[in-house]
Amino acid sequence: MNAVLAELLTALTLAALATLAGWFAGGERGAEMMALVVVAFFFLRQLWMVLRLIQWAACPLGTPTPSASGAWGAVFDALHKRGRLASAEREQATQELDRFRRAAEALPDGVMILDGHRAIEWMNLHAEACLGLKGSVDTGSRITHLLREPEFLEYLDSPDHRGVPLELHTQRNPGRSLQIQAAPFAAGRTLLLVRDVTQLQKLATMRRDFVANVSHELKTPLTVTLGFVETALEALQDTPPQEIAHYLHTAAEQARRMQQLIDDLLTLSSLETDSPPPLEDPVDIAALLADIRQEVEALSAGRHRITLENQGPRGLLGSARELRSAFANLAVNAVRYTPDGGDIVLRWSLEGTSSGRFSVRDSGIGIAAQHLPRLTERFYRVDRGRSREAGGTGLGLAIVKHVLERHQATLQVESELGRGSRFSAVFPPHRIQS
Repeated sequence: MNAVLAELLTALTLAALATLAGWFAGGERGAEMMALVVVAFFFLRQLWMVLRLIQWAACPLGTPTPSASGAWGAVFDALHKRGRLASAEREQATQELDRFRRAAEALPDGVMILDGHRAIEWMNLHAEACLGLKGSVDTGSRITHLLREPEFLEYLDSPDHRGVPLELHTQRNPGRSLQIQAAPFAAGRTLLLVRDVTQLQKLATMRRDFVANVSHELKTPLTVTLGFVETALEALQDTPPQEIAHYLHTAAEQARRMQQLIDDLLTLSSLETDSPPPLEDPVDIAALLADIRQEVEALSAGRHRITLENQGPRGLLGSARELRSAFANLAVNAVRYTPDGGDIVLRWSLEGTSSGRFSVRDSGIGIAAQHLPRLTERFYRVDRGRSREAGGTGLGLAIVKHVLERHQATLQVESELGRGSRFSAVFPPHRIQS
C-alpha cells in the first residue's frame, strides 16, 4: 500500500510540475499539452508493466522476477512471494499424498477409493491382486462393471452395509475368499477395504478336520481298551488267567497306540509352532544310521532283510534329534508296510556333486499315483484299515515334511503299486560336511 501511495504521489507531483512548466512556457494551452504528455507517459508505462506481468506469468515456475521500481516492484515481489508459497504448499500436498500412497501400499490389505459414481479413483497393489484388477487399465471404470456378483452389488446398495463386512467369491479371481468392508469417505467417496481370507478359511477347515480326526483316532483305541478292561474286571473270578492276560495285553497295545499318537501330536505341534533351534550342529551320520538300523531291526523281529548302505558324506549340519525323528519315521513306515520276507534298504549317498540323500527303499505294497500328493497331510492314509493294523498314527510323514522344511531339504517319493516304494530326503549343499 505504501508503494502504491508513493507511486501516486510521484505521478501527481510530476503532473503538477509539468503543468506549471507548460503554463509558464505557453500559457493555458501549454499547460494542457504538458499534462497530456505526462498522463500519456504514465499510461504507456502502466501498459508496458502489465505486458511484462503477463509475459512473466506465462513463463515456467521459478523464472526470475522482472526488475521494476515503485508500485510495480511491490506487485512483482508480492506475486513472487505468493507463487513461492503456493509452490511450497503444492510440494507439501504432493509429499503428503505420496506418503499416503506408500502407507496404503504397505498395508497387508487391499485399499480402493471409489468416487460418487462408484468409479475407481485409486487402488493399491493388494486390491489389484485380490480382485483380479489392473490399476493402469481399470482406474476410472465403475467397480460395478468389473465385479458383477449380485451379492456385491446388493452390498453397495444396502444403506446398512457400513461396518458390516461381506464374504465374496469373485469370478475374476476364482479360488479366493475375500472379505470386503465399505466405509464412507471424503466428498461422497467410498473406501473399500479388501482382505484375502482364503488361508484363514483353510486353516479353520483344517482345525475342524484336525479335531475330528484326533477325536476319531483316540476314540477307537480308547473304546477297545475300556472294553477289554471292563470285560476282564467283570469276569475276573470266572475267566482263566490266560484269557485275562490276553485282555490286558490287548488293552496295553491300544494304550501304547494312544500314547504314540499323543507323542506324535506333541512333536508335530512343536515343529509347527516353536522357533527352530540352531540347526548348525554337526550330526554324525554313521552313528545316526546305526541307531536307526538297530531300531527297525528290533521292530522287524527278523521278518525282513534290512540293509544299510553308507556311501555319502560323513556329516550333516542340523538338529540330531529332529533328523533322527524324520529318518526313523521313514524307516519304520517301510517295516510296517512291507510284507514278511521283503527287502528294506537304508541308504545315505552323495546326490550330484554336493547334495546329500537319505533314502529308504522297500519291496512293500506300493502306493497308487493318485495318493502321492497327499501323503504328508495329517492323518491321511491310503488304506485306513491296514494302517491301523500296522500301528501307524497317520502323522509320521507330516513330521518328516516339517523336519525337512526346517533343514531346507525336500521329500521325494517314488512308488509303484505292488512293487514297493522309495522315500528320499534330499539336503542342500550348505548342510553337507564332506
